[in-house]
Amino acid sequence: MKTKIIHIDPKAVEADRVLEAARCVHDGGLVIFPTETVYGIAADHSNPKAMERLREVKRRREGKPFSVMIAQKELIRNYTYYSDPKLFKLIDRFWPGPLTVIVPTDNSGETIGIRIPDHPVALQLVENAHCTIAAPSANIEGAPAPVTCEEALKDLDGLVDIAIDSGRVDIGTASTIVDFCQESPKVVREGGISQAEVDHICGRKSILFVCTGNSCRSVMAEYMFRHMLKGRSDLDVFSAGTNVVFPTSASAEAVAVLKEEGIDARGHISTPVTNMLLKKSDLIFVMTHSHRVKVLERVPAVEKRVYLLRDFRSGPAHYEQSLDIPDPIGGAHIEYQECLLVIKDCLEKIVQLV
Repeated sequence: MKTKIIHIDPKAVEADRVLEAARCVHDGGLVIFPTETVYGIAADHSNPKAMERLREVKRRREGKPFSVMIAQKELIRNYTYYSDPKLFKLIDRFWPGPLTVIVPTDNSGETIGIRIPDHPVALQLVENAHCTIAAPSANIEGAPAPVTCEEALKDLDGLVDIAIDSGRVDIGTASTIVDFCQESPKVVREGGISQAEVDHICGRKSILFVCTGNSCRSVMAEYMFRHMLKGRSDLDVFSAGTNVVFPTSASAEAVAVLKEEGIDARGHISTPVTNMLLKKSDLIFVMTHSHRVKVLERVPAVEKRVYLLRDFRSGPAHYEQSLDIPDPIGGAHIEYQECLLVIKDCLEKIVQLV
């Protein structure tokens, strides 16, 4: 029986056609589909019969694993316990895109390759299959990876159930594979991302300041810290708020006191704390104990990277009634000045440490 071909325009994806292919995968079938790199074959990773059939179609030797595709960055938590910020810096930069990461699944030594494709048809297929999709390239092992549906069907026609034809792929080379199970992230298959790029992104230190609304305290900390770093290019500095719902500018008083220090924060737009932002940060400085609690409720794995900013004060501890930095929002200009002085005092020590 010949493979059924479904034509789908990637610029106007017809959901019902993708659903037909997704149901086929969910029911144990094999589907050729486009990604931005090459055409792949989708199969239900948790279905032993589908995976045995996929291995036979690919003529892949036993023991060689299949990578999987997911549709959202946060879903990587379903496949690995790995929590090194380097991983999240890299996937935040390149996902969706031509990057596959190899990570440990648990402490048994098992590993898995994971990727988010940057193609509307592939993403909808992954989202609608409602199963973990194994997705090797749509070719017999050792043959060139196909860049069109026609190329894929030369060897696979009749061996798979459905083939989605969305024209020629954009990139035409397989994704870069980076192995995070080695001493340092290593490119084991180079595509469009080089080892030098991986080293550059993973080697940068990310520092995050957290308050409630990301309109005053964390803003003052972020912009003052950038100012104190004197142009160092090896650090990325961010700020975010635990209660940010809608983007807003920094408070007028925060902007004013920073201006008195020669710092321009007029272009700041508030950012919500997200799991990805926390996971990719090497150091997280919070303004209060309650902020720390909220951060750890979201991502417990960052516990050893979260500090109260006031822990880095220069004054004697017995003069402090609380290690929280009070929120000056709605207060007088002098209160913002005093808040900035406390923040600046703490940052002077942190600058020496990083």
